[in-house]
Amino acid sequence: MAKKIAVLLMAHGGPDTLDDIEPFLTHIMSHRTTVPPSPELVATVKGRYALIGGRSPLLEITTQQAAALEKELNKRNDRFRVYVGMRHWSPFIKDTIRQIINDKPDHLIGISMAPQHSKMSVGAYIQVAKEGLACGGGSDLPVSFVTHWHHQPLLLDAFSKKIKEGILTFPEQDRPKVLLLFTAHSLPEKILAENDSYPTHLQETATGIMKRLGSLFSEGQWQFAYQSQGMSGGRWLGPTVEDVLNKVGLSHILIAPIGFVADHVEILYDVDILYKEIAEKKGITLKRIASLNATPLFIQALAATVHAHLPIE
Repeated sequence: MAKKIAVLLMAHGGPDTLDDIEPFLTHIMSHRTTVPPSPELVATVKGRYALIGGRSPLLEITTQQAAALEKELNKRNDRFRVYVGMRHWSPFIKDTIRQIINDKPDHLIGISMAPQHSKMSVGAYIQVAKEGLACGGGSDLPVSFVTHWHHQPLLLDAFSKKIKEGILTFPEQDRPKVLLLFTAHSLPEKILAENDSYPTHLQETATGIMKRLGSLFSEGQWQFAYQSQGMSGGRWLGPTVEDVLNKVGLSHILIAPIGFVADHVEILYDVDILYKEIAEKKGITLKRIASLNATPLFIQALAATVHAHLPIE
């Protein structure tokens, strides 16, 4: 008899209302300080979410991704159930783990919705899930965690498709002047001293996409930059998107956020509002590719990732 497989999609989480901002920020900061977020920080973040509709769409999109993935996986055999757990907001990973344990699957596959591995991001998701299994009585449940899937061929195909669509939004005569700017969330620079794989994985994702784009962009017509640096002190990975926007001579930029697979505040505010405003002041036409969200090719990439981590029967 085929084993029952639970698949857990793990994402960052985001507030459902503006009133959730303060407890949401408190949860994010709780791993490094007991000091609550300042009123100034809360007001700043509230202002950003107010501009994108007063809430994060991340849970809704991740739930759509989970439903589409479950349907895709069960085309072959009706033995998969896909769950959603968030690190910093409900449904919390530990709560979803309890539900999974109660449903008694034969195996659990955990996937972070960040394709490129870092100990600070994907590693933290996995650690929370392991703690949930230990505390919830699921220590005996066989589990496979996907540590990275940044070069999954269908994922690279999905990003390439969005980029091809994105370049067509520029007038034909402007396309040779468009800088393709790959982006991902910045992390503290200290990860470099720890030989963290994050920067390498991001470059491998970008390189894999460029191979698929062929002659659509000429050599030197693409670059990588980090976005959405945290508000805490210390040095963060660069170059930043702001660094690129300050370059002289750029007139057209297409941003491809390859570190993200769904719309959320880092896309809808940082790119669509903040970076576009900076670019406009400098006379730069800035556009971005559409997010992968629950598009069919991306769901196929997730399904292929699950199949690659199935237990041997």
